[in-house]
Amino acid sequence: MQYWRCLVMAFVGVFLWQGISLSAAERLAVQSDLSGSRVSLTDAEKVVALHNKIRAEVGVGPLRWSEELAAYAQRWADHLAISGCGIEHRPRSGKWRQEYGENLFIGTASHYGTADAVMAWAKEKSNYRGDAIRASRFPKVGHYTQIVWRDTKQIGCGTGLCRGNLIVVCNYNPPGNFLGQKPY
Repeated sequence: MQYWRCLVMAFVGVFLWQGISLSAAERLAVQSDLSGSRVSLTDAEKVVALHNKIRAEVGVGPLRWSEELAAYAQRWADHLAISGCGIEHRPRSGKWRQEYGENLFIGTASHYGTADAVMAWAKEKSNYRGDAIRASRFPKVGHYTQIVWRDTKQIGCGTGLCRGNLIVVCNYNPPGNFLGQKPY
């Protein structure tokens, strides 16, 4: 199966390199085949590049896209979208149990995209003082510290639409944000 995914990636790359654009249906077929997520190949590349730029600023190694995490994130984004547009993290137990680090975003679909979600999370850097994660400060820095968590190696994201809003879910493996520890 991995061979076919590589072949599809190469095929898409040749078309993009030659300036040939794929139709919306063709792009959807490719991205569904590649990740199980509705995040486009272009958006996935932007998300990874933004994360890696932010991580490089603090001397932390790069992340790579994970198809498994993208499918996992997509399932939660779909669940949030059909459950009334609420933004809540996966629970600690049960069917939807959280297994990875997670960042969430919601914004008007006509104005925001997946890259905007990353930039919103990154803005929390101004609240981070370089100390260990504390429960009292976590709501102001938790998205940013997950982005730069030194042990995290993979990311995958999914999106959902609900009442004109874009929901973005990104999951991280291994997870970060352990109380009492520094992200880097």
